[in-house]
Amino acid sequence: MSIQWFPGHMAKAKREVTEQLKKVDMVIELADARIPHSSRNPMLDSILQGKPRLLVLTKSDMADPAMTNEWLQTFQREGMEALSINALKNQGAKPIIEKSKKLTAPIFEKMARKGIRPRAIRAMIVGIPNVGKSTVINRLVGKKSAKTGDKPGVTKAQQWLKVGRDMELLDTPGILWPKFEDQLIGYRLAATGAIKDELLDFEDIALFVLNIFKERYPVALKDRYNLEDPLPEDGVELFDVIGKKRGCLQAGGYVDYEKAAEIILRDLRNEKLGKITLETPADREQIQDE
Repeated sequence: MSIQWFPGHMAKAKREVTEQLKKVDMVIELADARIPHSSRNPMLDSILQGKPRLLVLTKSDMADPAMTNEWLQTFQREGMEALSINALKNQGAKPIIEKSKKLTAPIFEKMARKGIRPRAIRAMIVGIPNVGKSTVINRLVGKKSAKTGDKPGVTKAQQWLKVGRDMELLDTPGILWPKFEDQLIGYRLAATGAIKDELLDFEDIALFVLNIFKERYPVALKDRYNLEDPLPEDGVELFDVIGKKRGCLQAGGYVDYEKAAEIILRDLRNEKLGKITLETPADREQIQDE
């Protein structure tokens, strides 16, 4: 299955982001802690033109804590300012502001030497659809200024928002990119809900998820679906077993794979399978080496 999604409003958003860069001091890039590499838009590296950037891993409450730490250490070794937050529990606003002040300090020092009066940091906040951008903004601003939702593509236009006296935020629509260079990236995005479900083959995505869990989180599968050792080595066979356990049967006793797939993906997204991360830094290196 080939997964692509690049609605018209996203092409427009890319142009607008490029045009608005000259108005901001820095960029706050949001990525999903469950897929820290796959949820980063590779187009941003060329679009942002060297602007100071803070990488914020959202939804850390849903991710494997040990793997989140490994990712943060990896990004920091690469010279990227990065942190993780749990915006739903109102955690992370203060660290974002503090890191932003650190990143923009050289800009304001230069302004001070020129006799320019200090002002609030102007930051553009960017991220792919359904990365939790609106939730993060609402925590920073302290009120519901941005629309939130569990479906991608909620924000369709840019808007400026005040974060106390310290910062002004330029919100932008979520932007995916025209072509995923590696289809595994598309699968990870689809599994976590970054791509509209109407465009997906649930069975393919669920099978992809099961294969990851079988290798990295087998206990989570056993606990959730009351499975016994050893787990089937074949992903389709595992799909069959879970479908039968969940009563996803058609006439004749055959497994209804579509219904079983919906259950598996819903369990993943609702944390019924626990705190998980679908990719590791080693996975990223493998993609880059190919």
